[in-house]
Amino acid sequence: MLYAVLRPLTLALLRIAFRFRTMGVQNIPAEGPVLLASNHVSFLDPAAIGAAASRRLHFMAKVELFRVPVLGAVIRRLNAHPVVREGSDASALRLALGLLRDGRALLVFPEGTRGTEGSLRPGRAGAGMLAALAEVPVVPVYVQGTGHALPRGAILPRPARITVAYGPPLRFARGRGKARYQAISNEIMTAIGRLRAEVEQRPHPEAAPPATSNRTDRTARGALLAGHIQ
Repeated sequence: MLYAVLRPLTLALLRIAFRFRTMGVQNIPAEGPVLLASNHVSFLDPAAIGAAASRRLHFMAKVELFRVPVLGAVIRRLNAHPVVREGSDASALRLALGLLRDGRALLVFPEGTRGTEGSLRPGRAGAGMLAALAEVPVVPVYVQGTGHALPRGAILPRPARITVAYGPPLRFARGRGKARYQAISNEIMTAIGRLRAEVEQRPHPEAAPPATSNRTDRTARGALLAGHIQ
């Protein structure tokens, strides 16, 4: 219930405060299990990815957040699940696999921790393990701007444009072994890197040529832009 209420409110706030735009939302399967794998630079990332997604997401979040009074209870109601980042968390893996087997959409961050805006860290083997064992579509996601809007250590957000891009689903055959898991994580991060390049090359709406006085021309350009950027 809380998720259903907050999602449209969050989306509206992102559009008003951060000139929010999305790319490739149609790449998220409408139903069935799917793993979304994103870069991670800010606490805003889950909210931005979830608000734009076409279906309800579940999240894996570091266990420390669940120990914070009030916050822990709230994020649990928003489909967040705890994971221990250091070492192997077998219970979190079982929970994640169970969610996927139940046909849910699950968001993970292969880098394991927040990085810096514009840069990608190496993916950890855990994301590859989950993808290999679950054998579900993996949608790469790239988030741009959240590291400027709410960087590490900041308390209040700052003005910045936020973009979320969803790439075509990847598929991986079932397999075992750390080398296999790491190779899958590397491939996922490579796909996220391709999305970063696409986002950086795509012009912002404010960079478009100035509108003419012809109302028909303005309408046509607006329709074209809407078809590319949501």
